[in-house]
Amino acid sequence: MSTPPATLEAQDENGALIAHPFAALRTIDGLGAVGWRSEAGLPPPKRVVLIDDTMTADTAYRLACEGTAMLWRGDFQNAKLFLQALARRVDHEKRRPRKPKVAAEPSKADLFNRYRLGRSQRARTLGMLLIPFDAGHGIPLRRAPDVAEACEAAYGAATEPYVASLRELLGIIGAYEWRKKGIEVPALGARIYPHYGVFAPVRSEYVQLVAGALFATRELPPLAFDIGTGTGVLSAVLAKRGVARVIATENDPRALACARDNVQRLGLADRVEVVEADLYPAGKAPLIICNPPWIPARPATPLEHAVYDFESRMLRGFLDGLAAHLAPGGEGWLILSDIAEHLGLRTRDELMAWIEKAGLKVLGKTDIKPKHPRVSDASDALHKARAAEVTSLWRLSA
Repeated sequence: MSTPPATLEAQDENGALIAHPFAALRTIDGLGAVGWRSEAGLPPPKRVVLIDDTMTADTAYRLACEGTAMLWRGDFQNAKLFLQALARRVDHEKRRPRKPKVAAEPSKADLFNRYRLGRSQRARTLGMLLIPFDAGHGIPLRRAPDVAEACEAAYGAATEPYVASLRELLGIIGAYEWRKKGIEVPALGARIYPHYGVFAPVRSEYVQLVAGALFATRELPPLAFDIGTGTGVLSAVLAKRGVARVIATENDPRALACARDNVQRLGLADRVEVVEADLYPAGKAPLIICNPPWIPARPATPLEHAVYDFESRMLRGFLDGLAAHLAPGGEGWLILSDIAEHLGLRTRDELMAWIEKAGLKVLGKTDIKPKHPRVSDASDALHKARAAEVTSLWRLSA
């Protein structure tokens, strides 16, 4: 989300108050306030100082740790190098040995929560390096790239100057490259074009499960529901497999636009209908699939809703509504990783109890091991959980 414009009180390096954060860069007549943009939903910083290429990374790191944001007014490419220097200091501090404390062995859930806290603190520190933007998303810095299209896709239109985190901007640029080039999905035999803020199918094992799963009968199901479709990739797989009609649901505006875009690109608009709904559409279907977020933790930012399912609300909502929306003899396909079990956030017994409580029974389960790079990265803080992870397609019936 983008927060409304907010006034930023800015100071120079000596602590003197300046008219606005752009004053040392260029004169903008009549500008009494500057907009603040944060897709992470963060509030505007309370204190901003102007810095350039003469600032040392050590000083900047100290300011960032103190909660002081820094608005860059030097060369843009140097700003990227400066951000890398800050990141090295953050990571070095993280690796410094701490005096051991006598305490009980932390649980798996405690380790995961510490990991998330560390990632959040790192993002907050690096997010203190800000970049100025003109109306129209132009960057008034030397050697700045044209990022107007990328920012328009993420932020929408900009009619007034604003500031935003350089780290966030680099994420927006990277996401826009994915949107332009697309991601090859082998199980689909085509590319999917993820929009900013929509979960991208970079881990294709769950798509393989849907592409290879056997239907309940020899005849193809005439209708399927895809609950929480995201990019629309699983709806596209079902349509390519011959399902005559697929209704894909979403309640996130970005995901709705993304799924419709992909369906159109793939030439499947006559067979896949993307509708706005909170989980289920009206009616019943002989096949209903759902790939909810796999980790039952509270999203720290709006962008994390595609990864974290707080208290397993989407998972439980899908299970609780499945029996009422299945046609007689129909099946529900739940695509779910067991990573939450390895992180100590959910047990298999809890999952089975929710399935039973929803009036469902398990007809079968197909498993696949992930092959993404983090599985073999022993330096990753969650390596043990990732190495043990299995992704499954659960076949459920009422």
